[in-house]
Amino acid sequence: MQVNIHEAKTHLSRLIRRALAGEEVIIAKRRKPLVRLEVIGGEDEKPRLGGARGLVIRMDDDFDDPLPEFAPYEPLGERE
Repeated sequence: MQVNIHEAKTHLSRLIRRALAGEEVIIAKRRKPLVRLEVIGGEDEKPRLGGARGLVIRMDDDFDDPLPEFAPYEPLGERE
């Protein structure tokens, strides 16, 4: 679809939605194409699970042991 600059300013949100939907949107001046709205990254991109695979090279055996400095904050039933 091609629109003039005035229409693009008036209906920018609508034009962005159409571009996000995959439609080519061209903005023209005096019917001469000047610019094209282009999607940079999809809004609906979801975080990929497992995307950090290989990031942790090594983890100490005591990684999840309780930290002594936090003992005063533990609930009473959990203190040793």
